[in-house]
Amino acid sequence: MNTYEVFLKKDGKESFNHAGSLEAPDDGMALTYARETYGRRNEGDQMWVVARDSILIANQDDLKMADRSHKHNDGKLVAELRRSNRSSGEDSDAAF
Repeated sequence: MNTYEVFLKKDGKESFNHAGSLEAPDDGMALTYARETYGRRNEGDQMWVVARDSILIANQDDLKMADRSHKHNDGKLVAELRRSNRSSGEDSDAAF
C-alpha cells in the first residue's frame, strides 16, 4: 500500500489546502478513494492527490538564505538622502 496526500481548492483565488491522507494500492485507486472520502460534500472544486514519496521535503539548511538584509529596510538611507537634498537646496523627490 502507498500513502497519498490529498489537497483541495475552492473555486477562485484560494490556495490548495491539505485535506488529509489515505492509503491505496495504486494511483487509480488513490484517486477513487480521495473522491469518495474528500469530495462527497463538495469541499473543493479542484483536487490534487499526490503520492507521499513524490513530495520533496526541505530541511533547515535548504531554507537558509545567505543575506536577507534587503528585506528589512528601515528607511534610514532614504531619509538621509532626502535630508541631504533638502540641505543642498535640491527638490527632495527629484532623486526618485
